Amino acid sequence: MTYLLSKTNKRISPLVILLSVIVLGGVSQGLLLPLLSIFMEEQGIPSSVNGMHAAALYIGSFAMSLVAERVLGVTGFKKLLLGGLIVVLISLPLFPLVTNLKLWFILRLLVGIGDSAIHFTSQLWLVLVSPPERRGRNISLYGMSYGLGFSLGPLGIHLLPLGKLLPFVILAVLFVAMIMIVIVRMPDMHPEKLEPEEGATERKYTLIYKLAWFALLPSLLYGYMESSMNSNFPIYGLRIGLSTGEISTLLPFFGIGGLILQLPLGILSDRFGRKGILMVAGLLGGLMFLFIPLCGNQFWALVILFMLAGGLVGSFFSLGLAYAADLLPRHLIPAANVIASFHFSFGSIIGPNLGGQVMEMGRAGLLFTLLGSAYVIFSIVGLAFRKNSTKKLEI
Repeated sequence: MTYLLSKTNKRISPLVILLSVIVLGGVSQGLLLPLLSIFMEEQGIPSSVNGMHAAALYIGSFAMSLVAERVLGVTGFKKLLLGGLIVVLISLPLFPLVTNLKLWFILRLLVGIGDSAIHFTSQLWLVLVSPPERRGRNISLYGMSYGLGFSLGPLGIHLLPLGKLLPFVILAVLFVAMIMIVIVRMPDMHPEKLEPEEGATERKYTLIYKLAWFALLPSLLYGYMESSMNSNFPIYGLRIGLSTGEISTLLPFFGIGGLILQLPLGILSDRFGRKGILMVAGLLGGLMFLFIPLCGNQFWALVILFMLAGGLVGSFFSLGLAYAADLLPRHLIPAANVIASFHFSFGSIIGPNLGGQVMEMGRAGLLFTLLGSAYVIFSIVGLAFRKNSTKKLEI
Protein backbone atom coordinates (compact mmCIF):
# COMPACT_ATOMS: atom_id res chain seq x y z
CA MET A 1 0.00 0.00 0.00
CA THR A 2 1.53 3.30 -1.11
CA TYR A 3 0.60 6.82 -0.12
CA LEU A 4 1.55 9.94 -2.05
CA LEU A 5 2.82 12.71 0.23
CA SER A 6 4.71 14.80 -2.30
CA LYS A 7 1.90 17.36 -2.66
CA THR A 8 1.76 18.07 1.07
CA ASN A 9 2.46 21.62 2.23
CA LYS A 10 5.96 21.49 3.65
CA ARG A 11 5.25 23.92 6.50
CA ILE A 12 3.02 21.44 8.28
CA SER A 13 3.76 17.77 7.66
CA PRO A 14 1.00 15.12 7.64
CA LEU A 15 2.69 13.53 10.65
CA VAL A 16 2.36 16.70 12.75
CA ILE A 17 -1.29 17.12 11.76
CA LEU A 18 -2.16 13.49 12.48
CA LEU A 19 -0.44 13.60 15.86
CA SER A 20 -2.36 16.79 16.68
CA VAL A 21 -5.61 15.06 15.74
CA ILE A 22 -4.73 12.20 18.08
CA VAL A 23 -4.00 14.61 20.93
CA LEU A 24 -7.48 16.06 20.45
CA GLY A 25 -9.04 12.60 20.27
CA GLY A 26 -7.33 11.73 23.55
CA VAL A 27 -8.65 14.91 25.18
CA SER A 28 -12.23 14.07 24.17
CA GLN A 29 -12.06 10.54 25.59
CA GLY A 30 -10.10 11.60 28.68
CA LEU A 31 -12.74 14.20 29.51
CA LEU A 32 -15.98 12.55 28.44
CA LEU A 33 -15.75 9.22 30.26
CA PRO A 34 -14.92 10.39 33.82
CA LEU A 35 -17.11 13.48 33.53
CA LEU A 36 -20.23 11.51 32.61
CA SER A 37 -19.43 8.85 35.22
CA ILE A 38 -19.31 11.55 37.90
CA PHE A 39 -22.59 13.07 36.67
CA MET A 40 -24.31 9.68 36.87
CA GLU A 41 -22.81 8.75 40.25
CA GLU A 42 -23.97 12.07 41.71
CA GLN A 43 -27.47 11.30 40.41
CA GLY A 44 -27.45 8.02 42.36
CA ILE A 45 -27.36 5.78 39.30
CA PRO A 46 -26.03 2.27 40.19
CA SER A 47 -22.43 1.60 39.21
CA SER A 48 -23.46 -1.40 37.09
CA VAL A 49 -25.78 0.82 35.02
CA ASN A 50 -23.08 3.48 34.88
CA GLY A 51 -20.61 0.91 33.55
CA MET A 52 -22.99 -0.45 30.93
CA HIS A 53 -23.79 3.07 29.81
CA ALA A 54 -20.10 3.97 29.48
CA ALA A 55 -19.62 0.95 27.23
CA ALA A 56 -21.83 2.62 24.60
CA LEU A 57 -18.87 4.63 23.35
CA TYR A 58 -16.96 1.45 22.68
CA ILE A 59 -19.94 -0.29 21.11
CA GLY A 60 -19.90 2.52 18.55
CA SER A 61 -16.17 2.07 18.12
CA PHE A 62 -16.65 -1.68 17.74
CA ALA A 63 -19.31 -1.18 15.05
CA MET A 64 -17.06 1.19 13.11
CA SER A 65 -14.10 -1.18 13.30
CA LEU A 66 -16.12 -3.83 11.46
CA VAL A 67 -16.46 -1.63 8.36
CA ALA A 68 -13.45 0.70 8.71
CA GLU A 69 -11.23 -1.01 6.14
CA ARG A 70 -13.99 -1.06 3.52
CA VAL A 71 -15.04 2.55 4.20
CA LEU A 72 -11.42 3.68 3.95
CA GLY A 73 -11.13 2.09 0.53
CA VAL A 74 -14.12 4.13 -0.66
CA THR A 75 -13.50 7.49 1.02
CA GLY A 76 -9.73 7.68 1.33
CA PHE A 77 -7.84 8.89 4.36
CA LYS A 78 -8.73 12.58 4.37
CA LYS A 79 -12.49 12.14 4.06
CA LEU A 80 -12.65 9.37 6.67
CA LEU A 81 -10.60 11.49 9.08
CA LEU A 82 -12.87 14.49 8.51
CA GLY A 83 -15.96 12.35 8.91
CA GLY A 84 -14.79 11.13 12.30
CA LEU A 85 -13.94 14.65 13.49
CA ILE A 86 -17.30 16.03 12.37
CA VAL A 87 -19.31 13.27 14.08
CA VAL A 88 -17.53 13.90 17.39
CA LEU A 89 -17.89 17.68 16.98
CA ILE A 90 -21.66 17.43 16.52
CA SER A 91 -22.13 15.08 19.47
CA LEU A 92 -20.03 16.72 22.20
CA PRO A 93 -21.97 19.97 22.85
CA LEU A 94 -25.23 18.02 23.13
CA PHE A 95 -24.22 16.10 26.28
CA PRO A 96 -24.77 18.92 28.82
CA LEU A 97 -27.92 20.06 27.02
CA VAL A 98 -29.83 16.81 27.62
CA THR A 99 -30.24 14.64 30.71
CA ASN A 100 -32.07 11.68 29.18
CA LEU A 101 -29.94 8.54 29.58
CA LYS A 102 -31.23 7.10 26.31
CA LEU A 103 -30.07 10.17 24.42
CA TRP A 104 -26.72 10.05 26.20
CA PHE A 105 -26.38 6.43 25.12
CA ILE A 106 -26.96 7.42 21.46
CA LEU A 107 -24.51 10.31 21.72
CA ARG A 108 -21.86 8.00 23.19
CA LEU A 109 -22.39 5.61 20.29
CA LEU A 110 -21.80 8.46 17.84
CA VAL A 111 -18.65 9.61 19.64
CA GLY A 112 -17.37 6.03 19.55
CA ILE A 113 -17.95 5.83 15.80
CA GLY A 114 -16.15 9.12 15.23
CA ASP A 115 -13.23 8.26 17.50
CA SER A 116 -12.80 4.88 15.81
CA ALA A 117 -12.63 6.52 12.39
CA ILE A 118 -10.04 9.01 13.64
CA HIS A 119 -7.82 6.41 15.29
CA PHE A 120 -8.02 3.80 12.53
CA THR A 121 -7.01 6.35 9.90
CA SER A 122 -4.06 7.75 11.81
CA GLN A 123 -2.79 4.40 13.11
CA LEU A 124 -2.72 2.77 9.71
CA TRP A 125 -1.03 5.71 8.01
CA LEU A 126 1.71 5.89 10.61
CA VAL A 127 2.41 2.15 10.69
CA LEU A 128 2.63 1.82 6.91
CA VAL A 129 4.97 4.74 6.30
CA SER A 130 7.34 3.83 9.14
CA PRO A 131 10.47 1.80 8.25
CA PRO A 132 10.86 -1.35 10.38
CA GLU A 133 13.94 -0.04 12.18
CA ARG A 134 12.05 3.07 13.34
CA ARG A 135 8.57 1.62 13.68
CA GLY A 136 8.72 1.36 17.46
CA ARG A 137 9.86 4.95 17.86
CA ASN A 138 7.35 6.38 15.41
CA ILE A 139 4.37 4.46 16.76
CA SER A 140 5.44 5.62 20.21
CA LEU A 141 4.97 9.20 19.04
CA TYR A 142 1.40 8.25 18.23
CA GLY A 143 0.97 6.73 21.68
CA MET A 144 2.54 9.77 23.34
CA SER A 145 0.17 12.09 21.48
CA TYR A 146 -2.86 10.12 22.59
CA GLY A 147 -1.47 9.89 26.12
CA LEU A 148 -0.95 13.65 26.23
CA GLY A 149 -4.54 14.31 25.22
CA PHE A 150 -5.81 11.58 27.50
CA SER A 151 -3.96 13.20 30.43
CA LEU A 152 -5.24 16.70 29.68
CA GLY A 153 -8.86 15.60 29.26
CA PRO A 154 -9.76 15.00 32.94
CA LEU A 155 -8.47 18.47 33.83
CA GLY A 156 -11.63 19.80 32.20
CA ILE A 157 -13.49 18.62 35.30
CA HIS A 158 -12.04 21.66 37.08
CA LEU A 159 -14.12 23.87 34.75
CA LEU A 160 -17.42 22.49 36.07
CA PRO A 161 -17.88 25.23 38.71
CA LEU A 162 -18.09 27.66 35.77
CA GLY A 163 -20.86 25.64 34.14
CA LYS A 164 -21.38 22.10 32.85
CA LEU A 165 -21.44 23.35 29.28
CA LEU A 166 -18.02 25.05 29.31
CA PRO A 167 -15.71 21.98 28.97
CA PHE A 168 -17.75 20.71 26.03
CA VAL A 169 -17.84 24.09 24.28
CA ILE A 170 -14.07 24.51 24.54
CA LEU A 171 -13.56 21.02 23.15
CA ALA A 172 -15.97 21.70 20.29
CA VAL A 173 -14.05 24.86 19.35
CA LEU A 174 -10.81 22.87 19.22
CA PHE A 175 -12.46 20.30 16.95
CA VAL A 176 -13.63 23.06 14.57
CA ALA A 177 -10.07 24.40 14.35
CA MET A 178 -8.66 20.94 13.68
CA ILE A 179 -11.23 20.25 10.96
CA MET A 180 -10.17 23.44 9.17
CA ILE A 181 -6.50 22.46 9.37
CA VAL A 182 -7.20 19.00 7.95
CA ILE A 183 -9.27 20.46 5.09
CA VAL A 184 -6.60 22.98 4.12
CA ARG A 185 -3.37 21.13 4.80
CA MET A 186 -3.88 17.37 4.49
CA PRO A 187 -3.43 15.69 1.08
CA ASP A 188 -6.23 13.51 -0.25
CA MET A 189 -4.71 10.02 -0.02
CA HIS A 190 -6.21 6.65 -0.91
CA PRO A 191 -5.06 3.10 -0.17
CA GLU A 192 -4.21 0.75 -3.00
CA LYS A 193 -7.19 -1.30 -4.07
CA LEU A 194 -6.69 -5.04 -4.31
CA GLU A 195 -9.24 -7.34 -5.89
CA PRO A 196 -9.95 -10.06 -3.31
CA GLU A 197 -10.26 -13.66 -4.35
CA GLU A 198 -13.26 -15.72 -3.26
CA GLY A 199 -12.86 -16.70 0.37
CA ALA A 200 -9.73 -14.54 0.69
CA THR A 201 -11.14 -12.43 3.53
CA GLU A 202 -11.72 -15.40 5.81
CA ARG A 203 -8.29 -16.84 5.04
CA LYS A 204 -6.69 -13.44 5.60
CA TYR A 205 -8.00 -13.04 9.13
CA THR A 206 -7.24 -16.65 9.99
CA LEU A 207 -3.66 -16.15 8.82
CA ILE A 208 -3.27 -12.95 10.82
CA TYR A 209 -4.33 -14.70 14.02
CA LYS A 210 -2.02 -17.61 13.25
CA LEU A 211 0.97 -15.34 12.78
CA ALA A 212 0.35 -12.57 15.31
CA TRP A 213 -2.23 -13.56 17.95
CA PHE A 214 0.05 -12.52 20.81
CA ALA A 215 0.75 -9.11 19.23
CA LEU A 216 -3.01 -8.47 19.03
CA LEU A 217 -3.67 -9.15 22.73
CA PRO A 218 -2.22 -5.79 23.92
CA SER A 219 -5.00 -3.87 22.15
CA LEU A 220 -7.59 -5.93 24.04
CA LEU A 221 -5.86 -5.28 27.37
CA TYR A 222 -5.39 -1.60 26.61
CA GLY A 223 -9.09 -1.14 25.83
CA TYR A 224 -10.06 -2.95 29.02
CA MET A 225 -7.64 -0.88 31.07
CA GLU A 226 -8.48 2.51 29.55
CA SER A 227 -12.25 2.17 29.87
CA SER A 228 -11.96 0.82 33.42
CA MET A 229 -9.75 3.68 34.53
CA ASN A 230 -11.90 6.40 32.98
CA SER A 231 -15.33 4.97 33.71
CA ASN A 232 -14.89 2.93 36.89
CA PHE A 233 -12.10 4.70 38.75
CA PRO A 234 -14.09 7.92 39.35
CA ILE A 235 -16.75 5.79 41.05
CA TYR A 236 -14.08 3.81 42.94
CA GLY A 237 -12.44 7.07 44.02
CA LEU A 238 -15.67 8.59 45.34
CA ARG A 239 -16.43 5.42 47.29
CA ILE A 240 -13.04 5.29 49.02
CA GLY A 241 -13.31 8.96 50.05
CA LEU A 242 -11.49 10.86 47.30
CA SER A 243 -12.93 14.20 46.17
CA THR A 244 -13.81 14.95 42.55
CA GLY A 245 -10.83 17.31 42.48
CA GLU A 246 -8.47 14.56 43.62
CA ILE A 247 -9.93 12.16 41.07
CA SER A 248 -9.51 14.63 38.20
CA THR A 249 -5.94 15.27 39.35
CA LEU A 250 -5.05 11.59 39.70
CA LEU A 251 -6.23 10.46 36.26
CA PRO A 252 -3.75 12.63 34.32
CA PHE A 253 -0.85 11.08 36.24
CA PHE A 254 -1.70 7.77 34.62
CA GLY A 255 -1.24 9.41 31.23
CA ILE A 256 1.85 11.31 32.38
CA GLY A 257 3.54 8.01 33.21
CA GLY A 258 2.75 6.81 29.71
CA LEU A 259 4.20 9.99 28.22
CA ILE A 260 7.45 9.55 30.14
CA LEU A 261 8.04 5.91 29.18
CA GLN A 262 6.30 5.71 25.79
CA LEU A 263 9.27 6.73 23.67
CA PRO A 264 11.95 4.91 25.74
CA LEU A 265 9.93 1.68 25.54
CA GLY A 266 9.51 2.15 21.80
CA ILE A 267 13.23 2.63 21.30
CA LEU A 268 14.03 -0.34 23.56
CA SER A 269 11.61 -2.48 21.54
CA ASP A 270 13.45 -1.52 18.33
CA ARG A 271 16.72 -2.61 19.89
CA PHE A 272 15.82 -5.64 22.03
CA GLY A 273 12.59 -6.91 20.47
CA ARG A 274 8.98 -5.98 21.08
CA LYS A 275 7.87 -9.28 22.57
CA GLY A 276 10.27 -9.12 25.52
CA ILE A 277 9.50 -5.46 26.23
CA LEU A 278 5.75 -6.14 26.17
CA MET A 279 6.11 -9.09 28.56
CA VAL A 280 8.28 -7.21 31.07
CA ALA A 281 6.09 -4.09 30.95
CA GLY A 282 2.94 -6.21 31.34
CA LEU A 283 4.29 -8.08 34.35
CA LEU A 284 5.51 -4.99 36.20
CA GLY A 285 2.46 -2.93 35.24
CA GLY A 286 0.16 -5.70 36.44
CA LEU A 287 1.89 -5.71 39.82
CA MET A 288 1.39 -1.94 40.12
CA PHE A 289 -2.36 -2.36 39.58
CA LEU A 290 -2.48 -5.10 42.22
CA PHE A 291 -0.88 -2.72 44.75
CA ILE A 292 -3.45 0.10 44.24
CA PRO A 293 -6.18 -1.27 46.59
CA LEU A 294 -3.55 -1.59 49.33
CA CYS A 295 -3.02 2.19 49.32
CA GLY A 296 -6.63 3.05 50.19
CA ASN A 297 -7.22 6.77 49.67
CA GLN A 298 -3.59 7.83 50.24
CA PHE A 299 -3.32 10.41 47.46
CA TRP A 300 0.45 10.50 46.92
CA ALA A 301 0.82 6.74 47.04
CA LEU A 302 -1.85 6.53 44.35
CA VAL A 303 -0.01 9.19 42.31
CA ILE A 304 3.16 7.08 42.31
CA LEU A 305 1.37 3.86 41.42
CA PHE A 306 -0.65 5.58 38.69
CA MET A 307 2.51 6.96 37.10
CA LEU A 308 4.30 3.61 37.25
CA ALA A 309 1.35 1.59 35.96
CA GLY A 310 0.56 4.14 33.25
CA GLY A 311 4.18 4.29 32.16
CA LEU A 312 4.49 0.53 31.87
CA VAL A 313 1.22 -0.33 30.11
CA GLY A 314 0.39 3.00 28.49
CA SER A 315 2.25 2.00 25.32
CA PHE A 316 0.60 -1.41 25.00
CA PHE A 317 -1.68 -0.50 22.10
CA SER A 318 1.02 1.20 20.04
CA LEU A 319 3.70 -1.43 20.74
CA GLY A 320 1.21 -4.18 19.94
CA LEU A 321 0.55 -2.59 16.53
CA ALA A 322 4.26 -2.25 15.89
CA TYR A 323 4.86 -5.89 16.86
CA ALA A 324 2.04 -7.07 14.57
CA ALA A 325 3.61 -5.07 11.73
CA ASP A 326 6.92 -6.85 12.43
CA LEU A 327 5.30 -10.28 12.27
CA LEU A 328 3.02 -9.82 9.25
CA PRO A 329 3.58 -9.27 5.54
CA ARG A 330 2.83 -5.71 4.46
CA HIS A 331 -0.46 -6.48 2.70
CA LEU A 332 -1.94 -7.88 5.92
CA ILE A 333 -1.17 -4.85 8.10
CA PRO A 334 -4.40 -2.90 7.31
CA ALA A 335 -6.53 -5.92 8.27
CA ALA A 336 -4.44 -6.39 11.43
CA ASN A 337 -5.24 -2.80 12.37
CA VAL A 338 -8.92 -3.60 11.98
CA ILE A 339 -8.52 -6.57 14.33
CA ALA A 340 -6.63 -4.41 16.84
CA SER A 341 -9.44 -1.85 16.77
CA PHE A 342 -11.95 -4.66 17.19
CA HIS A 343 -10.02 -6.00 20.19
CA PHE A 344 -9.70 -2.52 21.71
CA SER A 345 -13.45 -1.95 21.41
CA PHE A 346 -14.27 -5.39 22.80
CA GLY A 347 -11.99 -4.87 25.79
CA SER A 348 -13.43 -1.39 26.30
CA ILE A 349 -16.96 -2.80 26.42
CA ILE A 350 -15.96 -5.48 28.94
CA GLY A 351 -14.08 -3.04 31.21
CA PRO A 352 -16.83 -0.73 32.49
CA ASN A 353 -19.37 -3.56 32.70
CA LEU A 354 -17.15 -5.94 34.65
CA GLY A 355 -15.82 -3.15 36.87
CA GLY A 356 -19.32 -1.86 37.59
CA GLN A 357 -20.55 -5.32 38.49
CA VAL A 358 -17.73 -6.09 40.97
CA MET A 359 -18.08 -2.69 42.64
CA GLU A 360 -21.81 -3.17 43.01
CA MET A 361 -21.01 -6.40 44.86
CA GLY A 362 -19.24 -4.27 47.46
CA ARG A 363 -15.72 -5.26 46.43
CA ALA A 364 -14.37 -2.04 44.92
CA GLY A 365 -10.73 -3.18 45.22
CA LEU A 366 -11.48 -6.18 43.01
CA LEU A 367 -11.54 -3.72 40.11
CA PHE A 368 -7.74 -3.49 40.24
CA THR A 369 -7.21 -7.12 41.20
CA LEU A 370 -8.83 -8.21 37.93
CA LEU A 371 -6.98 -5.57 35.92
CA GLY A 372 -3.56 -6.40 37.35
CA SER A 373 -4.10 -10.15 36.99
CA ALA A 374 -4.96 -9.74 33.30
CA TYR A 375 -1.56 -8.14 32.58
CA VAL A 376 0.35 -10.71 34.61
CA ILE A 377 -1.40 -13.56 32.74
CA PHE A 378 -0.55 -11.88 29.41
CA SER A 379 3.15 -11.90 30.28
CA ILE A 380 3.03 -15.58 31.24
CA VAL A 381 1.16 -16.50 28.04
CA GLY A 382 3.91 -14.78 26.04
CA LEU A 383 6.25 -17.64 26.91
CA ALA A 384 4.18 -19.90 24.65
CA PHE A 385 4.29 -17.61 21.59
CA ARG A 386 6.75 -18.34 18.79
CA LYS A 387 7.25 -16.34 15.61
CA ASN A 388 6.18 -18.21 12.46
CA SER A 389 7.72 -17.88 9.04
CA THR A 390 5.54 -16.13 6.45
CA LYS A 391 7.36 -17.42 3.36
CA LYS A 392 5.01 -20.32 2.77
CA LEU A 393 1.89 -18.69 4.14
CA GLU A 394 0.01 -16.90 1.39
CA ILE A 395 -3.60 -15.90 0.99
